[in-house]
Amino acid sequence: MRIGQPRPARGLVAFGVLSLLLTTACSATEQTPDPPAPAEKSAACSAQRASPAQAPEGAVRVDPAIPGDLVAKTKANPEGTTFWLAAGSHFLGEGRFSQVLPKRGNTYIGAPGAVLDGRKVNQYAFSGEAADVTIRHLTVQGFVAPHNEGVVNHDSADGWTIEHNTIQHNSGAGLMAGARQRVLANCLRENGQYGMNAYKAGNTITDLVVRGNEIVGNNTEDWERRIEGCGCTGGIKFWAVNGADVVGNWVHDNRGAGLWADTNNNDFLITGNLIEDNDSTAIFYETSYNAVIRDNTLRRNNWVEGRAFAERGDSFPAATIYLSESGGEPRIPARTDRIEITGNLLEDNWSGITLWENADRFCNSPANTSSGSCTLLVDDPAKCSTPGIDTRPLYDDCRWKTQRVQIHGNHFAVDPAVVGCTSSCGRMALLANFGTYPDWSPYVEETVQQAITFEQDNVWHDNTYAGPWTFMPNDTSEVLEPEQWQTPPYRQDQGSTFTTVGGG
Repeated sequence: MRIGQPRPARGLVAFGVLSLLLTTACSATEQTPDPPAPAEKSAACSAQRASPAQAPEGAVRVDPAIPGDLVAKTKANPEGTTFWLAAGSHFLGEGRFSQVLPKRGNTYIGAPGAVLDGRKVNQYAFSGEAADVTIRHLTVQGFVAPHNEGVVNHDSADGWTIEHNTIQHNSGAGLMAGARQRVLANCLRENGQYGMNAYKAGNTITDLVVRGNEIVGNNTEDWERRIEGCGCTGGIKFWAVNGADVVGNWVHDNRGAGLWADTNNNDFLITGNLIEDNDSTAIFYETSYNAVIRDNTLRRNNWVEGRAFAERGDSFPAATIYLSESGGEPRIPARTDRIEITGNLLEDNWSGITLWENADRFCNSPANTSSGSCTLLVDDPAKCSTPGIDTRPLYDDCRWKTQRVQIHGNHFAVDPAVVGCTSSCGRMALLANFGTYPDWSPYVEETVQQAITFEQDNVWHDNTYAGPWTFMPNDTSEVLEPEQWQTPPYRQDQGSTFTTVGGG
């Protein structure tokens, strides 16, 4: 699924200089509420794990001195067997397809110092479709999965528990995900493409939990540079996941986005995470639905991408939380019917929150970069064509809408001297492009710009701001001061307070 970067939108006629009515709210001496408490680090990569030094009762011992011992013993034993990998480096075999094929309910436990090493020879570590497999206390490294494929749970089997492992220095994704998967307190470090790729071909992944992991330094092979605009990198990528809890993770120093949900995800809770120092967006929620983004701490994200935008003269607001064609939809069951962004602490990121909608990107449009996917409200992309798309309900349902977004109770702080920017940073945005394509599109000209800005229930309120924040409504040609953002016609950030001092 190829995601291109948005282009600067065509300008509208400026609304003119608006009166400065709320000078009290912008006073540097105004007393403001305390910012949210920072989220804690889940330092799984340096944690001391209490893995069993002796084989558990009834477990099959796997000997690192015997190449392929783990493969052979997995094949020889029945479902539900527990395997204990003794300390040392375990090898699977000389062929690139030498791999472990677990049986249903198998458990694999590593002793202190147990390493499963692909030696840059084997593509996959654990594969197959067996459900309810558990992997604990192992270091899995040196596997060379191809682009878009993964090393652990390669076939996205259901019900796996991946806990207290170090999955590092692999090509592709460190692991894949299936339904009912639990990814708990792992170190997902320095993998070539993703720490985890939550993707299951032809299926929706349900009930996914990602809790207490450290997700650091992934995309070492820099795939966005190798395939320009591929949209195929990050700490974790989610595709068509219905129901995910992403809780208490430390997501940092990834070469790309931190967390990226792309195409028909729904019902996400993203809370209590510390997301910092990622080259691109901290949280990217794209062509997806219904989420709560709450009580996260986001620091120093998007400096690399934001600076690249500024240096090439691209005025698009490179955001820390980026919602692209994503919003609340009551007709799709979830724990919320909105996207709520609340209680978050954002410090010294390149910019703040961007709500964006590409007027030319909709179901059945040639400009839809999501590989022919349609919205969750239309079962057949062919329906989204003229003349049917010209009238409701298809007029509404063929678009992924950025709608019903509530942004409140957050603290936004930026100091340009810390970020190292002279322009284009410290921005919030609510905008779309001028619709032009295809020629039969019903969303041409200013249609979507007006809808996202004024008609789709997207509201900032009761936030606190520190630093020289500016705001972009409609398109990238307008940059407003806080007073203009708060007064007609926008009336955003009612109840919010602003101080001119910056930083955290």
